[in-house]
Amino acid sequence: MTIYFYTKNDEYGEFSNFSPHGVELDELWWPTVEHYFQAQKFEDAAYRERIRTAHNAMQAANLGRSRKVPLRADWEEVKDEIMYQGVLKKFQTHQELKTLLLSTGEQQIVENAPGDYYWGCGKDGTGLNRLGEILVRVRGEL
Repeated sequence: MTIYFYTKNDEYGEFSNFSPHGVELDELWWPTVEHYFQAQKFEDAAYRERIRTAHNAMQAANLGRSRKVPLRADWEEVKDEIMYQGVLKKFQTHQELKTLLLSTGEQQIVENAPGDYYWGCGKDGTGLNRLGEILVRVRGEL
């Protein structure tokens, strides 16, 4: 069986980076993994802080998608590892999430994001599903 998730309100919605499960990384508290991930795109410390303190994950995502502030030069090379670090920390921090993730056994996990062909499976299922792969990797390590 394959586990699909997308929004924080879906079954397994806790797997979403928008789920309200904060993490401490880089000696700062991030309200969601989405806040952390989006902020890491930028070298500008003030802009990273603006994202970290965004009112919700959607606002953090929108700030992170802005190209008014330049992306860090190595973003494409480091984005997968940054996502992994955020997701790992989330499941290390919240015992109930760790239990939920481990309860999925050996099942495939897919972010059913119709508009995302990198982190999700895309509209037609041909996406890379990198977030799902990271969740499986984290599950294996936990």
